[in-house]
Amino acid sequence: MATHVALLHSIVLGAGKRLVMTDLKAMAEGLGFAAPRTLAATGNLIFEAGNEAVPAIEVRLEEGFQQRFEKHVDILVRTKDEWLRLAAQNPFPDIKGSQVGVRVMRQPLAEDALAMLRQIAEPGIRLALVDGDLWIDFGREASETRLLSHLTTKKLGIGTLRNANTVNRLCPMFSDVSDPVPGSGET
Repeated sequence: MATHVALLHSIVLGAGKRLVMTDLKAMAEGLGFAAPRTLAATGNLIFEAGNEAVPAIEVRLEEGFQQRFEKHVDILVRTKDEWLRLAAQNPFPDIKGSQVGVRVMRQPLAEDALAMLRQIAEPGIRLALVDGDLWIDFGREASETRLLSHLTTKKLGIGTLRNANTVNRLCPMFSDVSDPVPGSGET
């Protein structure tokens, strides 16, 4: 079995309805994934899977989510090694974690998209493309910038944003599937 993380693009099911993490774990178990665990209510799922290719796992999760919750949600999957490498490659490690985010992409983001975002970004915002994922130092809270409204699927392709705190808090959850990591917020 190999460990993976699934990142849901949205956990809002409709007006005023959010996905409960116990329901997400139950869905994963129903699809045959083992030892599902979540990080608080962040739309992140860590689980064990056989030797299936990542795109096949993404399809299974998206179809299972659609069937169970009657809503399509883009779900991006990374292997344990890919996630740990992503976390280690944060180009802004010295900045407060909630001010730094990464848009994890299904397909690597192209340099021309990065150039377009640099033209839109306000002074003080730094952007870096690492292995096709977009790292952003917003220079303040992301919600206070207009750049956030340009980080859409329509403009950039399928992806989802996670702040550096969440990226880092997921890393120790890969360690031992039999015991939750103390203080990890696992539910």
